[in-house]
Amino acid sequence: MSEPDEFLSGTINHHVRAEEAIHNGDPLPRLEMWSRKDPVTLFGAWGPCKSGSEEVTRISRWVASQFSDCTAYSFELVAAGVSGDMAYTVGYEHSLRSVNGGPIEPGTLRVTHIYRRENGEWKIVHRHGDVLPIDQSPPAGTSAT
Repeated sequence: MSEPDEFLSGTINHHVRAEEAIHNGDPLPRLEMWSRKDPVTLFGAWGPCKSGSEEVTRISRWVASQFSDCTAYSFELVAAGVSGDMAYTVGYEHSLRSVNGGPIEPGTLRVTHIYRRENGEWKIVHRHGDVLPIDQSPPAGTSAT
């Protein structure tokens, strides 16, 4: 098995379980995926952009407290790569969940994760998530290339 395949086979499964858990209010599986060794950074979909393991942990706990009743979660991988002790994934997170006790609704985020290999284990060192723009086409008068 190639290095990228090994990375993906373990990492994506952990990622899906961690995100299902956080969408049900449990931050621990996601936190276990994060490095405790700075630098770590978070550009969150709900606005918090934080640096440092303590801040990322605090925000992850807060995010988990906003979610409940996840009835579906999937990760759509767009791209991934490995170079030495660094790796990345880019994709879409699709979920059906409740936010702040409201009705169960669908949500999709575009997400990028950067990983660092630490003691033979892949740990997240950066997450950037944002909501899909309403219209993903280029502005009028611009070219797509």
